[in-house]
Amino acid sequence: GILLALAFAPTDLFYSPFVALALLFKALDKASWKQALFRGGFFGLGYFGLAVSWVFVSIYFYGHAHIVLAILLTLFFCLFWSLTIVLFATLSVLFTAPGSYARILLMPVLWCLVEYFRGQFILNGFPWLQIAYSQFETPFSGFIPVIGAYGVGFLMAVCSSLIVIVSTYKKGFFLFPFLILLVSYSANYLKYTVWTYPDGKPLTVTLLQGNVSQDNKWDPSYKNKTLDWYKSKTEQHWDSDLIIWPETAIPAFQHEIDADFLRPLSADAKRHDTALIVSLPIKNNEKGEYYNAALTLGAGQGNYKKIHLLPFGEYLPLQPLSGYLLDSLNILPIGRFTPGSDQQALMQAKGYPFILTICYEAVFGEQTAVRLNDARFLVNVTNDGWFGDSLEPYQHMQMARMRALESGRYLLRVTNTGLTAIVGPKGQMYYQAPLFEPAELTGKIVPMAGITPITMMGDKSIVFIIALLIPFWIMGVNYRKKSTIK
Repeated sequence: GILLALAFAPTDLFYSPFVALALLFKALDKASWKQALFRGGFFGLGYFGLAVSWVFVSIYFYGHAHIVLAILLTLFFCLFWSLTIVLFATLSVLFTAPGSYARILLMPVLWCLVEYFRGQFILNGFPWLQIAYSQFETPFSGFIPVIGAYGVGFLMAVCSSLIVIVSTYKKGFFLFPFLILLVSYSANYLKYTVWTYPDGKPLTVTLLQGNVSQDNKWDPSYKNKTLDWYKSKTEQHWDSDLIIWPETAIPAFQHEIDADFLRPLSADAKRHDTALIVSLPIKNNEKGEYYNAALTLGAGQGNYKKIHLLPFGEYLPLQPLSGYLLDSLNILPIGRFTPGSDQQALMQAKGYPFILTICYEAVFGEQTAVRLNDARFLVNVTNDGWFGDSLEPYQHMQMARMRALESGRYLLRVTNTGLTAIVGPKGQMYYQAPLFEPAELTGKIVPMAGITPITMMGDKSIVFIIALLIPFWIMGVNYRKKSTIK
């Protein structure tokens, strides 16, 4: 499990998923269901225990919990997600005889289905660190615009299962190198295939990274200093076509600063023919609802309210039990936000429609795919300051890049403390600001049109096709049993 966690940023051991999954498949090959339960649990704990260890940073340093409580809550979080690996391991052994390569052949399908289940259904979905994210710098990245993260994860699991079959059952000696060559050739060909095309003049963009610490961010005495920094830096870049501030860069509700700050700022932006995207919380006074939102000012229009809220950060699942428990522990300022509608119109800047996501939403590929054909670029505003100098900012950046590669569009990722970046349509990093430094990142992007196969089909279609392999697997097992009896 630890070996699998090392596959992702910042360590980027791209080969380790193949080895880690092969070892897991081998460990489950002759296991009983009880052995599978424990082996899957240990693998999952090693995987999530390292990969999402950044939860401790948020709870202890910014939630101000006692260190023992922070450790226990982090352990619970890791154990909870480890149950998905337990589920995979248990399903792998329930329907197959131990010591049969039929079991090994079933595992890639089950791995894909469990990843999809984790990413879409548990606590509003947690698609964090699907194994495909580790393959950005390999030929496998060529498959991403075609079959997406779930499809690539399935191919990776197939490779691991073939390693086990060849090494354990001495079968597939000739098939294995043939498949490796086929996958490598196809991946290299697809890596240089162009799915989208320029559709408009280049835009000069400026991304502002204020590096406001979480201790000061919501301090009322620090609010004016924050606003002054962003306003002064914006005024220095009125020659840009588009300027973007990070998630909740404005530490106040819209109605509190609309007249004195937002309207004059929007008028200045319009006078300079510049689109300005800002992010702040919005309160609906009539309904008493709160939204994590973004607005386009000046030479742009539209607003966006965050759809995928962060569990235990922006909303409390399992109410009222969770609310009572966390309130009694007096930790973590949990937001009571309301999710925005999934039918929101696209925002526009300088006449170009774009898709905006806020923070955690960057890991949901299907949300980006919706109405992608109408969008010309992607924007993600984020505040990773909650997680300090941990693995989280690097992992989050790695997953956000996937959305650019999947869609064939530029991605403008703007963060409070880093990593702010301009990402190209192939997922390439054009510009990147360092962590924990104020930064002004200026570069050019080109609006893109066209659509990739995965955004046209969607992840659901790919996973459904992979799930259809199970009936064929059952027919193959039954045929082999009949042949053995004869």
